[in-house]
Amino acid sequence: MAFLSQFRWTSASSSHVGLVRTLNEDSCLDRPESGLWAVADGMGGHALGDFASHLVVDNLSNIEVASRIAKVVSKVRQRLQAVNQQLREEAVVRDASIIGSTVVVLIASEYSCGYLWAGDSRLYLFRHGSLQQLTRDHTQLEERRLRGDLPPPDSADYPSRNIITRAVGAMNELDLDEKIMTVDDGDTFLLCSDGLSNEVTESEIRDALLTGNCRQAVETLIEIALKSGGRDNISAVVVRADDLDSTDRTILNPAL
Repeated sequence: MAFLSQFRWTSASSSHVGLVRTLNEDSCLDRPESGLWAVADGMGGHALGDFASHLVVDNLSNIEVASRIAKVVSKVRQRLQAVNQQLREEAVVRDASIIGSTVVVLIASEYSCGYLWAGDSRLYLFRHGSLQQLTRDHTQLEERRLRGDLPPPDSADYPSRNIITRAVGAMNELDLDEKIMTVDDGDTFLLCSDGLSNEVTESEIRDALLTGNCRQAVETLIEIALKSGGRDNISAVVVRADDLDSTDRTILNPAL
């Protein structure tokens, strides 16, 4: 059964190993028919990150659709808490210090969407020509910036942007942030791993999403990230909402 929404949701996704690493530890979830999308970026080394990100996505992929956004958000939160416990137990079995994964999830239902995240995988919104980063990185760099005690970039005390403070599997209790928002006609979302956001500027993201073509935007963004160095795994999911009842829609007629 398809989820209930006044919008037509379309999406595209892709993940690339990059130009430096030999193993892709990113995983993507792309289920427009159910209003559910996610990006997970695994960590742990020796293929454990790959295991972690796939476990996150696999557990999210079979969540039943529902009409109420708050109900689905609650289901996603519960499912991620369960995965967190699985990864903690798996780390003990495998004698690993940590088996974990960042995650960002987008959920659509009726006229709203919700999103949850832990770590530095991001969600952007492109609306009416403007790009906004909806998530806040859970990193040492961002935490210190918010506290106002960030030293100069050339200081030995300057934290690396790669040191994250939250992830699925990192702690006994998973700390997730979540928000719910109203969707507008033409809203376009980008979910991505830091392998993309570290290589692509916000201006380049905005230009890619401007076309409104999800597949083209994904391919363009990954191509830019690769040309910029491709130093990490690169994952992108682009999602667009179109209100088919909207009377304020610009139509292009190439014959004119």
